[in-house]
Amino acid sequence: MNILILAAGYATRLYPLTQTKAKPLLTVAGKPMMEWVMDNLAPIPGISKVFVVTNSKFAADFEAWAAAYNASHAKIPFVIVNDGSTSDADKLGAIGDMNHVIQKHRIAGEDLLVVAGDNLFSESLEGFAALARKKAAPVLGVYDVGSADEARKYSTVTVNADGVIGQFIEKHPNPPGTLIGIALYYYPAHVVPKIGEYLAAGNNPDQPGRFVQWLCPQMPVHAWQVPGKWFDVGSKENLEEANRVFAKYAS
Repeated sequence: MNILILAAGYATRLYPLTQTKAKPLLTVAGKPMMEWVMDNLAPIPGISKVFVVTNSKFAADFEAWAAAYNASHAKIPFVIVNDGSTSDADKLGAIGDMNHVIQKHRIAGEDLLVVAGDNLFSESLEGFAALARKKAAPVLGVYDVGSADEARKYSTVTVNADGVIGQFIEKHPNPPGTLIGIALYYYPAHVVPKIGEYLAAGNNPDQPGRFVQWLCPQMPVHAWQVPGKWFDVGSKENLEEANRVFAKYAS
């Protein structure tokens, strides 16, 4: 299984903090967000490579981060991929970045776990990978945000009795519930080429959930409910809250 961490965005809503530092490298409760992501991915058995897709502005910073991470943890086979963009104006979009890595590194025939580098998890993602391997089908990480006001900010999902996504609704003003889809995805080898198919059809290359929305009518996409605390940092206020919330999980 390969892992792909999405880290090529410019996070303009967090300016000036992110003018000189990539959002996933901002510190939360004593360590970069990327480290929270990797610490919870590392227990997954059978990781082949961890691809981190970023941009020209921050590629060297991620190289330095990966070297520092490996110096203090069990070594992870990182591959830092520069998508060639320099600003929001020429970015490839999250799905475009996924396809860029798949094509450049010829990994279309291998299982792929995709996660956003600015997602914060308090607990291991080993259970996510275990379900994915068991089902050998696409899996989406889901999280209960607890209120309709919060759910409106995200993609709301419904899940049937078999644990399969029923509806995937992008930022609906009247969401059907409080369960949302987050930027945590698993695509088995036979599904990975469909990312290129999605883009070739002229679909939106940004917002990775749009690919799941496109995929759901074609095949079962299973749901895995994220345990513990999940946090999405979208503003300076969110970042301050994340520092407070995750302080108790810091090791």
